[in-house]
Amino acid sequence: MSDHTTSSGQEERLSFSSGVRKVFSIENIGIYAFLVFLILFFTLMTSAFFTFDNFIVILRQVSIIGICAFGETFVVIAGGIDLSVGSTVALSGVISASLAKFLQVPIPLAFLAGIIAGSICGLLNGTLATRVKIPPIIVTLGTLTIIRGLAFIIVGGTTVFGMPVNYRVLGRNYIGFIPIPVLIMIIIFALFFIILNKLSFGRYVYAIGSNEEAAVISGVNVNRVKTVVFVLCGLMAGIGGAILSSRLDSGQAATAQGLELDVLTAVVLGGVSIAGGKGRLESVFVGVLIIGILANGMILLNIPHFYQLVIKGVVLLLAVGLDTLRKR
Repeated sequence: MSDHTTSSGQEERLSFSSGVRKVFSIENIGIYAFLVFLILFFTLMTSAFFTFDNFIVILRQVSIIGICAFGETFVVIAGGIDLSVGSTVALSGVISASLAKFLQVPIPLAFLAGIIAGSICGLLNGTLATRVKIPPIIVTLGTLTIIRGLAFIIVGGTTVFGMPVNYRVLGRNYIGFIPIPVLIMIIIFALFFIILNKLSFGRYVYAIGSNEEAAVISGVNVNRVKTVVFVLCGLMAGIGGAILSSRLDSGQAATAQGLELDVLTAVVLGGVSIAGGKGRLESVFVGVLIIGILANGMILLNIPHFYQLVIKGVVLLLAVGLDTLRKR
């Protein structure tokens, strides 16, 4: 009888241990757990959090971070990094605003010009990284400063005000109950998800990040793929710049400072390996939501800004630490 009881207890412990291992084996379980925790925590702490209108506000607030993070994901999976995202957003915005204000260029064409400028910045980063063989972190540290400087030169150190009435439509209007920036973010997510998971280009991106030499042997044009991912990242920053400029109804060279840190935080929270070759776009989306929910909840709780910085850092370490524990 005793032996049977002991055996049953051991089986129960083994079953529990196996169940725990199965839970921790779920990829990026840490960030999903943190997302649920944050939603429950802020729901209990303030009645203003868990409302439909507030969730729309959160999505609108993170739309630019999300758009840029999706582009950054391609770069990081391919083994690179782009630190010039915030500066590119600012440059795109001041170009769009300046064209619409001073040259009376039609607003859609002004936005398109800003987006193309963002793509050119990405092309510059990709060319320097692949042709000149400068490490991406050094390249984008340099272009971060250069691009920001160009933005200030274009506006002469001032702010472009007095925009045409329709200039604010892209950043402030809705389609139904969905803000236009949120709709753009969702469309880009769906498109990039298909590219990364269903097309050969996505497989090339993973292959280069995992083992660049093996990718070369397999016939992948590594330089071309790397250049394209930087262009995609610049393109997304250009779109983000157009949206931000429209939301602010102005062109400001000083905007989006530090945006690249929020973007990289979202990518890392999403489980994308800084070493390259690993990551999922849907998890990056969750990382973007965590940033938005955390910022929104702390504002609703009237937490001072400096404390918010500390809390964001702690949450990042805990989320990444949980996934590290899972891998071990």
